[in-house]
Amino acid sequence: MILDPQLTGRQLVEQFLNVLRELPDVHVRSKALEGAGPTSDEGRDGEIDVEIAGKALTLFIEAKKSVYPRDVRQVLWQIRQFGSERRLAERDDAASVLVAESISPGAKELLRKERIGYFDSGGSLFLPARGAYLYIDKPPPKILARAVRSLFSGRRAQVLHTLLTRHQNWYGVKELAGQASVSPASASQVLSELERFEWLTSRGQGPNKERRLVEPGSLLDAWTEQLASLRPPTLHRYFVSSTGTEYLIDRIGHVCDAHGVEYAITHEAAAQRYTPFLSSVSQVRCRMLAGRAAEAAIGELGARVVSEGANLVILEAKSHGDFLFRERAGDTWLASPIQVYLDLLRGEGRSKEMAGHLRRERIGF
Repeated sequence: MILDPQLTGRQLVEQFLNVLRELPDVHVRSKALEGAGPTSDEGRDGEIDVEIAGKALTLFIEAKKSVYPRDVRQVLWQIRQFGSERRLAERDDAASVLVAESISPGAKELLRKERIGYFDSGGSLFLPARGAYLYIDKPPPKILARAVRSLFSGRRAQVLHTLLTRHQNWYGVKELAGQASVSPASASQVLSELERFEWLTSRGQGPNKERRLVEPGSLLDAWTEQLASLRPPTLHRYFVSSTGTEYLIDRIGHVCDAHGVEYAITHEAAAQRYTPFLSSVSQVRCRMLAGRAAEAAIGELGARVVSEGANLVILEAKSHGDFLFRERAGDTWLASPIQVYLDLLRGEGRSKEMAGHLRRERIGF
């Protein structure tokens, strides 16, 4: 069935019921929604009586807009606070179910671990009970996918880049915004989102509140999962007559410096300088801010446009944010290890192997 991704709490529960009705050997017997009856003092949004493969069950429903790991912990606290956990354990004909428009992967994992049922508007369903077990895993609803994808693009990605590169630092909003070259509002929004995933720890209150990234590996993993859905930079392929890759890298550095062009070597050529892995690199990929100065620098290199056999590929940068945390190696600027790692994952050949090597040896999480 086609599911509506934007629903009220009651509509979500109705959608949940419709999905149950379509399953074999599942029958919905009765329902009392929105806290009716004796369940209202326990913060529930309703009760549903169902029969699964001949076994009668009562489902205690709580509806939410969206659910992240932090929300799951709050739900667990509510269950334990009202004594529901003990009563549910004593009954073999009852289960708690969290119904939401979207539930993050980490929240789903926690719910399964705690044996609390869930349903989201994408159609994912988990219902554990004695003598009855339902589990349907579907892609996240579009509303969650869009929200997560936006976190890893544009200026928000600059905030993530900063937190990953300097993950041991504590940051206030203004300090983080300054280092990420974004507005305080953008930095604050990203921090709020990351707190919902429980990837941050915090100290202080109000204007003095500071956060630090405590799950850099989880954040970087989430970013890699989003790469396929993010628009890659525009590529321009060239061939430059030279005596080798190292000489070409040095020439790029000298020519760009002379013309005042912002650039950073990335992909295999940069990774090889950070943590040598391949016996040789045949192509140089370089992020470069487009403009007349860049055109002049490319012209001075003697680069000619080619469709195949390129030994120089320019990745068109959109802003100064593309060069955050670049590092100087001799006379050449290298993209940050985080940026090189992400670029390698988009590459071909052995680039993904090289990305893994760079992450283990240089990034470290």
